[in-house]
Amino acid sequence: MKKAEIHTPKGVMKVDFYTEDAPNTVANFIKLAESGYYDGLAFHRVIPNFVIQGGCPFSKDMSDRRVGTGGPGYSIDCELKGNNQYHDKGVLSMAHAGRNTGGSQFFICHSRDNTSHLDGNHTCFGKVYEGVEVIDNIRQGDKIEKIVVIEE
Repeated sequence: MKKAEIHTPKGVMKVDFYTEDAPNTVANFIKLAESGYYDGLAFHRVIPNFVIQGGCPFSKDMSDRRVGTGGPGYSIDCELKGNNQYHDKGVLSMAHAGRNTGGSQFFICHSRDNTSHLDGNHTCFGKVYEGVEVIDNIRQGDKIEKIVVIEE
């Protein structure tokens, strides 16, 4: 089983993946993480009591007007039928600009308070199981230093 550590200036978030519920999304995230794609990208969108979002390649330079619009150059399909498609505190989910347009951008939920409308619309593919407090400490522009994938 693979897990990941998302290293940030505010601490490390350890993630369990929903491999059975979103296998293609998990595989895509792992492929990008292992290639170093996420290293140095910012959490470019932070909305308190909602989400922190990262994974846009343009966010290496937060003054780039394209921040929030980039991806890896391809799209992946949403996987919405699994058992863990519930946006709660610490859940990782794919951001997209419409069904089946996700690629590299992902978000992590602050809480369940304002996220129920995302259920069935965005693919949940993992959950932070350690370092959950880091989510609330992330600010817009904080960098993803690296994502380390661990085989257990």
